[in-house]
Amino acid sequence: MPHSLMSRVTCRYFCAMPTEAAVAPTAYDVLLVGAGPAGAACALALRGSGLRVALLDKATFPRDKICGDAVPGAALKALARLDSAYRVALSDLRPQSSARHSRLVAPGGRSLELHWQLPAFNSPRLDFDAALLKLVREHTDTVILENTALRAVAEIGAAGARLSTSRGELRGRVVVGCDGANSLVRRHVLPGPARPQPCVGVRAYFENVAELPADTTEFYFSRDQLAGYCWVFPVGEGRCNVGLGLLTEVVSAQKIDLKKLLADWLARHPALAGRFAHARQLGPTLGWGLPLGGAPGPAQPVAGAGWLLCGDAAALIDPLQGHGIDTAVLSGILAAAQLRRCFAQQDFSADFMQPYAAEINQKIGRNLRRSHRIMRLASARPWLVEAAVAVAQVPWLRRGLQRIIS
Repeated sequence: MPHSLMSRVTCRYFCAMPTEAAVAPTAYDVLLVGAGPAGAACALALRGSGLRVALLDKATFPRDKICGDAVPGAALKALARLDSAYRVALSDLRPQSSARHSRLVAPGGRSLELHWQLPAFNSPRLDFDAALLKLVREHTDTVILENTALRAVAEIGAAGARLSTSRGELRGRVVVGCDGANSLVRRHVLPGPARPQPCVGVRAYFENVAELPADTTEFYFSRDQLAGYCWVFPVGEGRCNVGLGLLTEVVSAQKIDLKKLLADWLARHPALAGRFAHARQLGPTLGWGLPLGGAPGPAQPVAGAGWLLCGDAAALIDPLQGHGIDTAVLSGILAAAQLRRCFAQQDFSADFMQPYAAEINQKIGRNLRRSHRIMRLASARPWLVEAAVAVAQVPWLRRGLQRIIS
């Protein structure tokens, strides 16, 4: 991450860091592992619960998170339902770029523009995640333990949990795993061979990109790589997040170098080459795995005796559009509601945790499965993307397509 991006998040976020992290107790009611959107949303939703909550993260914020940087309107709507002040504070976040429209460019060059009703924006995760953590710091009594790496889950169950961390042992009644795609919490509660990440992506920041619309996210498709797409998302201050995501099975079968492929797209794609001819890349091109949700077959468990999983740890990324901040925020809020029920009844058994799993399935899982089916259908039929863009030129058909992918 270039220094110029890092310096934008000034010490106003952290000069007032509480000292309790250095002298924090070791016993809590709730241990939130991971201070990204899922963990922060859960902490915000537990505000006023009277529970002793610790939020730990291996990093010191601000920290970069490889992502497309799109903050969907559903995430902002869910946070505003908790407290309208959260949405107001995030609206003042800088840098950010409003995302009112999306432009889809089919392999043949025909394009389609969609218009979104819910306010949304793009902002580097370096800034957005730090802003969410600032809300937790200002509005809750959560003990925030940055620079605290989870080493091992020593014990977890209905009777409580013990976590081994870089700060020593922490105890809690419930552990909520919000620790990302490679979740250590998940690996402990769901032992066995790790599931491969079904999608991989690369991302880089650019400036001086020609014809960069301030309020439009762009998606580009290719006949050669229909099982994925290239994106160009403005993130404010004349910069954009540019990336490429493909199914892992395609990358492995064709031995694709995604970083090289992204560079080739920007240099040769008819709609992109001219715009990036004089662009300047800021920092390296970085890659990551995306734990897509919605795959057929048995769903990954997201709850058990003394534990819950949220966000990427629960594999909740949308397979069609690749976004996961909204599902992370919603899952964190749903987890907080389950925790309130658990402590009210003093029941932390696996059976009592199942309402959370049911809500995840109803409010998130169904949409993910639909997106997965559409993604698989489109990636196996080269003509389908072209046909969808062509027929969607008709206004009422375009509205139908927008409802399907929103």
